[in-house]
Amino acid sequence: MKAYYKKHVLQFKRPSGTSRGILKIKDTWFIVLENEAKQGLGECGLLRGLSIDDRPDYEAKLAWVCDNIHLGKDALYAALTEFPSIQMGLEMAFLSFEQVDAFSLFPSAFSTGEAKIPINGLIWMGDQQFMLDQVKEKLAQGFSCIKMKVGAIAFSDEVEILKAIRKRYSADQMVLRVDANGAFGQDALEKLHILADLELHSIEQPIQQGNWEEMKALCQKTPLPIALDEELIGVFSTAEKIALLDSIQPQYIILKPSFIGGFQGAEEWTSLATARGIDCWVTSALESNIGLNAIAQWAYQQGYKGHQGLGTGSLYTNNIPAPLEIKNGYLNIDNTQQWQPINQLLS
Repeated sequence: MKAYYKKHVLQFKRPSGTSRGILKIKDTWFIVLENEAKQGLGECGLLRGLSIDDRPDYEAKLAWVCDNIHLGKDALYAALTEFPSIQMGLEMAFLSFEQVDAFSLFPSAFSTGEAKIPINGLIWMGDQQFMLDQVKEKLAQGFSCIKMKVGAIAFSDEVEILKAIRKRYSADQMVLRVDANGAFGQDALEKLHILADLELHSIEQPIQQGNWEEMKALCQKTPLPIALDEELIGVFSTAEKIALLDSIQPQYIILKPSFIGGFQGAEEWTSLATARGIDCWVTSALESNIGLNAIAQWAYQQGYKGHQGLGTGSLYTNNIPAPLEIKNGYLNIDNTQQWQPINQLLS
């Protein structure tokens, strides 16, 4: 068996805002395994400025993996603890190689197009009118769950947008989530009380990661369920994961496999959280359709409930062509369409 990697720069259709800045492009890398006519494909979904493995030796580590592919998946995975997105790509590539269909990594009713996954519509930051336009677009597309990025414009303007949605749709009709990406400061609890009055489902990462005591206090006092997201990044060992969950005791955790050691890492987080009565759901880390396809198949097979954050495939002008489609707030695979051969996809 031999392996090689290829970089692909994804171009956003329109600049997408978070409290950390504006996204215009996203680097990603594909790992290809080959043995005679057989191939496998995985994606290493790095996110600049956020992934723990965003470091200067990233491509050197990818090259090392390809040069040492003979060591096998388990040995390589164990050597890549500090490179969770490469762990993810490696898992995907081997799963893809082992299947009859290289794009059916987790065979199920979803992978055959018979089942679908409920997803949230994502509202990016911008000025108030831009955000309202996105809300109208998502509602017209039939979404019953919307997640809005908050923390970049005036909080009062963000609240007005949420009030406008809630005025039109009750909590029974529309699930609302917000994601602060760590943007709130000392007034976080006050803001959570204001948001709670709007009958929101939850808020993701209200304050910056790494402030365990402050986050613990928020989780104890909050009137609005808190979901940890960035907090999980860089927490590698089982002991560290247990310490984080036992200390903070959040209401939810968010699973982004590319940030937390692939499927194996996400399953460990799930097991530890479930044992503590903490629920979780899955979101992408803005991977291409290659990674999104694998994550969606895995999430369905694992049985995660509720709306998943897997509606990101339409963000790019140059995404990898795929039979994934979104209809009326659901992600599904169109079984009348076929994936192109791997060599054609990456050409």
